[in-house]
Amino acid sequence: MTTTSAPDERPSVAMKDEAYGALRASHALWAGTSVLITNRRGQVLLQRVTYRPTRLLPGGALDRGESPAQGAARELEEELGVTATVTRGLAVDWVSPTGRATPPAMNFPGELLHVFDGGVWDDDQIAAIRPCPGEIDGIEFVEPADLPVLMAPDDARRALSALRARINGAGPVFLEDGLPLAPTVLDRVGVLHTARARHHLSFHPMPVPADLPVRQSWVWAFAPDGRVLVLLEPDTGAAVLPGGTPEPEDGGDPVATAVREAREEAAAELAGARYFGYLSDPDGPCARVRYAAILMSLDASQVDPATGRTYVRILATPEQALEFFDWGPSAAADQLTTAHRARVLLGIPKATHQPVTELTDPISW
Repeated sequence: MTTTSAPDERPSVAMKDEAYGALRASHALWAGTSVLITNRRGQVLLQRVTYRPTRLLPGGALDRGESPAQGAARELEEELGVTATVTRGLAVDWVSPTGRATPPAMNFPGELLHVFDGGVWDDDQIAAIRPCPGEIDGIEFVEPADLPVLMAPDDARRALSALRARINGAGPVFLEDGLPLAPTVLDRVGVLHTARARHHLSFHPMPVPADLPVRQSWVWAFAPDGRVLVLLEPDTGAAVLPGGTPEPEDGGDPVATAVREAREEAAAELAGARYFGYLSDPDGPCARVRYAAILMSLDASQVDPATGRTYVRILATPEQALEFFDWGPSAAADQLTTAHRARVLLGIPKATHQPVTELTDPISW
């Protein structure tokens, strides 16, 4: 039998099956699989292994004839003692022959590595982990920003790209040496590459006590489709909600602070601000209040006079927005629930899950 689809010969040239098979085998790559798992704080599960100084996601090489999804499930059972089925892909990475540091004797030909979504694990699932003796020294959940410190460079790039793909929700992404072929705004500004804002403070869906000064006013600014405005620092990728510190011109009114800060930081105009709670900061002590408001319009991007930055503006679902912060599981969940109640009172629908959208031009709703 002959074949005419040799990859580097003209289609009209016929090849014997044996020659064609040898040609394709000469281009063979390794195949591997890994699983991205997070806890309720958005931290990533890494394994400490006996055979490498750097940390790894659960996973490994595929067995002969094994699919990537089957291999991912097998590795979870072998390495963590957990039985699970993985069905959702996050990324496929082409690791070039020079994209990984390997001994010359290994003759590394390159690899296609699949990253699957292992989901968000609760305390019971984490407690059930039984690391494989002799191979896995232990597991830990780490902040996304710590991945480049703990993992090999290519592994860290791949894990961060896969994590951003999961948050963005547009489907699996294709990577080359850990970097996406079609970067999203989250990739471009490096979201999660630097430490997330950490505010493990108690949330209270009630008025601020009279004896507690207000030191911060933030706003969940809802667009008509139910998504909220998030600002990304262009140099670090760190995320903030519109808002800030009260100034004398605000006249002691936290709503005025939120409206002014949204205008200065994002050239955003708000309406219908509705108070829905505060965070108690014992270090002050003080209150950090939260509002929900209708996002009416955005003007052209401008430099924030307080920081000297021109923020990157995106719309994200409230659930996506929480991924950019480390507020602690309880406080984050409580604030999200109360923000959604305020959204309903504003007459805004719940956002459908969709990729984040960068807002570069002026827009009115």
